Amino acid sequence: MSIKKSQEQVDEWIKNHGVRYFNELTNMAQLTEEVGEVARIIARRYGEQSEKESDKNKDLGEELADVMFVVLCLANQTGTDLEAAFHKKLQIKTERDHDRHHNNSKLKS
Repeated sequence: MSIKKSQEQVDEWIKNHGVRYFNELTNMAQLTEEVGEVARIIARRYGEQSEKESDKNKDLGEELADVMFVVLCLANQTGTDLEAAFHKKLQIKTERDHDRHHNNSKLKS
């Protein structure tokens, strides 16, 4: 599914189920909360922290989807075409970082 289509689906969901968008500051706080939940799973499952029993059934994909949902809300609220912005950013990174990572001795095996 395209990012544009995802933005449209989120907008439809908000209209049909969410009453209205939360304001941008509330959504920014929600985004921070959701990113924190992703960080908790990563730190405990893949990092050095021990995983609590209550965290073992947490679904990383579901938490990443929560982050994506709020990002799409923010894009819709601010009139941002996230698909165009993503393609533009990928082009910038491709041009800027073409050799950068290949020449990084820290990334060599």
